[in-house]
Amino acid sequence: MFSVLLPPQTGVEGAPLMWFGLIGSVALLFLFFLVFVVKQYKRCPSNRVLVIYGKVGANRAAQCLHGGGKFVLPLLQDYAFLNLEPMVIDIPLQGALSLNNIRVNVPATFTVGISTDAVLMNAAAERLLHLSEAKVQEQAQDIILGQLRLVIATLSIEEINKDREKFMSLINENVTEEINKIGLALINVNIRDITDESGYIEAIGKRAAAEAINRARVEVAQQERDGATGQAIADRERNIGVAKEAATSATGQKEAEQQQRVAVAAFEADAIKGEVEAKRDYEIATAERDAETVAAKKRAEQEQRVQVASAESLAVQGENRSRAEIAESNAQLAEVRAEAKRKAEVAAAKAEENIFLAQREQEIARLGKDELAPQEIEKQRIEIEAEATAEQARREARGEADALLAKYTAEAEGVRKVLEAKADGYRNLVAACMENPQIAPTLLMIEQLPTLVAEQVKAIQNLKIDKITVWDSGKGGGGKHGGTTADFLSSLIGSLPAMHELAEQAGIELPAVLGSVSKNETAAKKAAARPARSERGAVAGSKDK
Repeated sequence: MFSVLLPPQTGVEGAPLMWFGLIGSVALLFLFFLVFVVKQYKRCPSNRVLVIYGKVGANRAAQCLHGGGKFVLPLLQDYAFLNLEPMVIDIPLQGALSLNNIRVNVPATFTVGISTDAVLMNAAAERLLHLSEAKVQEQAQDIILGQLRLVIATLSIEEINKDREKFMSLINENVTEEINKIGLALINVNIRDITDESGYIEAIGKRAAAEAINRARVEVAQQERDGATGQAIADRERNIGVAKEAATSATGQKEAEQQQRVAVAAFEADAIKGEVEAKRDYEIATAERDAETVAAKKRAEQEQRVQVASAESLAVQGENRSRAEIAESNAQLAEVRAEAKRKAEVAAAKAEENIFLAQREQEIARLGKDELAPQEIEKQRIEIEAEATAEQARREARGEADALLAKYTAEAEGVRKVLEAKADGYRNLVAACMENPQIAPTLLMIEQLPTLVAEQVKAIQNLKIDKITVWDSGKGGGGKHGGTTADFLSSLIGSLPAMHELAEQAGIELPAVLGSVSKNETAAKKAAARPARSERGAVAGSKDK
């Protein structure tokens, strides 16, 4: 602030001087304020980015402006500029490993610059502010070099050499994504040349050139053949047309028909002769052209095979060298890893030893404090388990007893109902047989007859007869009886009790449908059975002797 000190004036003459001094002080103060405002108002050129940092707002590190201006608050804010001029970065990439393990050299030039996008400007202000251009180029070069190696590793030599559009697209995509993280934008990419150490790309070019030359030679031979063929056809048509015109003119000359016919015949003979000679010459020329074409094609194929074999040999040698370098690098890496693993194991063992010592101290303290509590808990647990086991056994026994009681009760009820049903049946049977009381026992006997027969069969089912020998005198049945063998079989069958005899022994009478046997026949059968038994006894006695 400036002020003008004037001596005090009195009277009417001193008043103007005092006002003049006050106006001068205000003017000087306004001029100083105007200069200060102009100095603190910062304008941004078109080729730069104005970065205002300090107290610029909550959760913001800086405020970036491209164009326009901004007032910078003194003591609270400060400013700096980021240059938007493009930076040219040379990438001398050597020995990048491709997808088919062939190392290639891809020298390139990248043009980058700080982006004017709002997000990218903030990223550049956070990471590149106050850095020199050389430092910025160094960071960008490292990022681009890594991404370029990554792109080459995903493509084969053929894809890199032929599909340049795909190669450039992948480079633009990967490099742009990475350099955007530090606020840079990719402006241009220029791949100067692509070579490889093994000469594979050069061999591919030579092979393509040889194929193009061979195709051109074949096309030239085909065009020459087509030209010769067209010329021969034109000559033949011309000769035929001349012959036709000559014949037409000769027919008009009636007074010289004989000479005309002779001339026409001569012309036709000459035409045929010329056609034959032209066709022969054409065939000879065509055969020679074909032979030359085949020979040239064979020579080109031979050269192509030699060049391809040479290129493949160089590629194999390069691959072998690459594999050897990789194996050596892997061996060194394995040694470093083994040493690091050994150190890590030693450190882990020491740490584990310390842990065990601490755990030992903690276990000793815990046992000293809680030694009796686990025993008491175990005792209560055993008692509870024993009580639960006993209760389970009691409930199981009670359940088994209830089940057994229910089973026997059900069986008794079933037997009772069966007996009641049988009693009802017997009462109904007796009531039905009131007129003839003999029928009821007979029916009951018939009901039990299968059981009785089964019991009779059991009497002889356990007899084991391995062999039966019968001595027969050989005499026929002259008398009343048959032979000895027949008597033996009939007596063996008759030894089983008959149905009617069984019913007679039980005191019942079978129904009429089963037939009847008189008492005389029964007595005769019994009398016939006795001699048979005595005869069997005699046979048995003779056999024992």
